[in-house]
Amino acid sequence: MKKIEAIIRKSKFDDVKEALHQIEVNFFSYWDVTGVGNEKEGHVYRGVSYNTSDIQRRFLSIVVSDPFLDRTVEAILKTAFTGIVGDGKIFVSNVEEAYRIRTKEAGSDSLK
Repeated sequence: MKKIEAIIRKSKFDDVKEALHQIEVNFFSYWDVTGVGNEKEGHVYRGVSYNTSDIQRRFLSIVVSDPFLDRTVEAILKTAFTGIVGDGKIFVSNVEEAYRIRTKEAGSDSLK
């Protein structure tokens, strides 16, 4: 099993969520986060300068069985992409074990 953590633009969240549902990844957690990225310049809008060093993003946490890893990462890469600085990051790590509390299922069975 793998844990996928993705930090994406809030504006791309609905597209990513739909893409994950299409590949049968139906359970994941997400929350709004603020971070600091590579962009160091502010933006000027109607003569007012805005600090853009603090970036509003959405953080997704997804645990999948190994066969779902590549298609999950690909779905995020494809739908979160804009080609502009700040598209986000994806991190993948190993999960030792998972349990479904209600049924006491363990391993990949607990992810179904």
